[in-house]
Amino acid sequence: MGDFINTAVNWIGNLLGPNPDWKQALLTAMTPIFIAAFLIELARARRLGRLGQFHWKEIGANIALGAGYQVMEALAWIVAGGATFAWFYQYRLFDMPVNAWTVVPIFVFVEFCYYWFHRCSHRVRWWWAAHVPHHSGETMNFTTAMRQSVLNALVGIFVFYVPPVLLGVPPAVVMFMLAIDLSYQYFVHTESIGKLPAWFEFVFDTPSNHRVHHGRNPQYIDKNYGGVLIIFDRIFGTYEPEVEKVEYGIPRQIRSYNFFVLNFHEFVDMLRDVLAPGPLWQRLKHLWMPPDWKRPGHEPVHTWTVERKEMPAADPDEIVVARQA
Repeated sequence: MGDFINTAVNWIGNLLGPNPDWKQALLTAMTPIFIAAFLIELARARRLGRLGQFHWKEIGANIALGAGYQVMEALAWIVAGGATFAWFYQYRLFDMPVNAWTVVPIFVFVEFCYYWFHRCSHRVRWWWAAHVPHHSGETMNFTTAMRQSVLNALVGIFVFYVPPVLLGVPPAVVMFMLAIDLSYQYFVHTESIGKLPAWFEFVFDTPSNHRVHHGRNPQYIDKNYGGVLIIFDRIFGTYEPEVEKVEYGIPRQIRSYNFFVLNFHEFVDMLRDVLAPGPLWQRLKHLWMPPDWKRPGHEPVHTWTVERKEMPAADPDEIVVARQA
C-alpha cells in the first residue's frame, strides 16, 4: 500500500507540477465517480418511488457550493497553502517513511486530525461559520457532500493537519490521505443505504451514522464527527446511533438557495455580534465560543430571517427569504 501511494504521489506530481494540491487533485479525479454514484442513487430512488430526498433547487445549490469550494481551495493552495505546509515540514521532528508498515497508522492519524477539525467546526463559531453551509441542507443525497463553503479555505483549518507534518509525514502524503478520507465521505451522504452489519457500524462511519450527524433532532446535534472511522466518537463520547427519523438542517434554518447567503450568513452574523455594543472581551468571545452561546445583555444578530409560506406538504421548495430590517 505504501508503494502504491508513493507511486500515485509521484505520478500526479509529474503530471501537475512540483507542488500540486493533492487533495483537490484526487477529489477532481473522483468527480466522474461521484456523478455516476448520484445518478445510480437517483435511478434507484425513482424506481422505488422514494424521490423525497431529491429537491432540484437544493441539488443545484449543492453543486454550486461544491464548485465554489473547489475553486477557492485550489486558489488558496497556490497562494499560501503549499508554502505553509512546506514551511512547517522543514521543522519536522522525524523523517517518516511511507510504506506498508506506516501507511495505515498515518491514515488513522490523519483521521484523528479530521475528527478534531470536524468537532471544532461545530463547537467554535469561527470555524462553524465556514462549516454551517454543509449542514443547512434539508434533504440528504450524495450531492449533499458537495455542499461546502468558500470560507473553508480562508479560516485556517490547515492547523489541524500540521501535527502529522511536524512528525515527519510529507505534506503531499497528508493531503493525499485527507483526499481519500473526504472521497469516502461522499458515499455516506445518502438515505438509499440502511444500516450495515453491526461490526462495520461499530468501526466505520456509515450512511446511518452520518445521517445522525446531519440531524437537528436534539439528541443528534453535534454527534458522529468521524470521517471514515467512528471509533474516535466512541472514545470521546460523541457517538449517537440512528434511532428516530432524522430531521435534516440546522436549529435556526436558513431556507435559501442563494450562493452568497448560504456561504456567508453565519459569518456576517458573527461579525455583527462582535461589533455590537458591549465590553470588548465579551464581544470577542463570539469568535471562539460555541455557535449557540449568548452574550449577556445582547440579542444574537440574524441578518437573514426566513418565513415559510403556507404550502402543501408535498411542496417544501416554496420559500421566501427576507432581509431583516
